[in-house]
Amino acid sequence: MTLDFRHPKIKFSVYPLTLRVANDFVVKYHRHNKKARGHRFSLGAMWGDKLVGVAIVGRPIARMIDDGLTAEVTRVCVPETAPKNTISYLYGKIWRVWQQMGGKRMVTYTLKEESGSTLKAVGWKMIGETDKVKKGKGWTNRPGREWQEVSDKIKKIKAMEAEPSKR
Repeated sequence: MTLDFRHPKIKFSVYPLTLRVANDFVVKYHRHNKKARGHRFSLGAMWGDKLVGVAIVGRPIARMIDDGLTAEVTRVCVPETAPKNTISYLYGKIWRVWQQMGGKRMVTYTLKEESGSTLKAVGWKMIGETDKVKKGKGWTNRPGREWQEVSDKIKKIKAMEAEPSKR
């Protein structure tokens, strides 16, 4: 059965997920990433009763920005058949959940060859490019870490904007 994503009465809804359920979805549908090692929380985008996307949010991998107020979006995954705007919906929901938890910033990384258009559309800014991590250096030499070859990445950030003062 295929879903008609143009159905006017069906809208997205959000659903909390365990890491296991979110990772199963990632393993099945993600183009280049493996499952995440841990998370603070994971959310699913539901279309009717069908899971059409997941987002996994964890602690920042970079220890220098792991201040308790910064989270890292480690995976966002939707199948090619997902409804339009599923990724934007997920980014909006995880940002609002993180703010409700007291969070102030979120970071994520995209591959250089990815446009990042969804992140731009939901208000994220590029703040820099990272160097390619070499196998056996940095986090890759810690026990239990699985090496995953990827190309250069671009770091993006979403930070809570200060509300304008009301006079």
